[in-house]
Amino acid sequence: MEIRTDLQQMDLDAVYRFLSEHSAWAKGLPRSIFNKSLQHSLCFAGWDQGQQVAFARVITDHATFAYLVDVYVEEAARGRGYSKMLMQQLLSHPELQHLRRFVLVSSTARGLYQQFGFRALAKPETYMEILQADIYRNFADQS
Repeated sequence: MEIRTDLQQMDLDAVYRFLSEHSAWAKGLPRSIFNKSLQHSLCFAGWDQGQQVAFARVITDHATFAYLVDVYVEEAARGRGYSKMLMQQLLSHPELQHLRRFVLVSSTARGLYQQFGFRALAKPETYMEILQADIYRNFADQS
């Protein structure tokens, strides 16, 4: 699998389609918001034999903090080690070295992430959030 980080070389329509149709976390996400999120992230796409088969996005300041999101492998390409290859390439990227904190939220694939050093929060009582779960329900997409 070849990993690309240049947005110009990614099939962003395929990424949006997968996320909006198959993920619980991006259902209803307007395309304009999706496009904006890509511009402010470090993105990784995995390609095999001319097909994009995997994707991940990292929101980061490139110095101290990173948040891993939107990780997936196409269903037809699962079981081939692509998720591990994607994680290896992602974690070795020069812009993601020497970070103080690298976080993710996952209800699935926890075993995968644990293989790469991710653990439960050391102090979950210190984390807080503003969650607006239905924020895009009535959003007028500008795309």
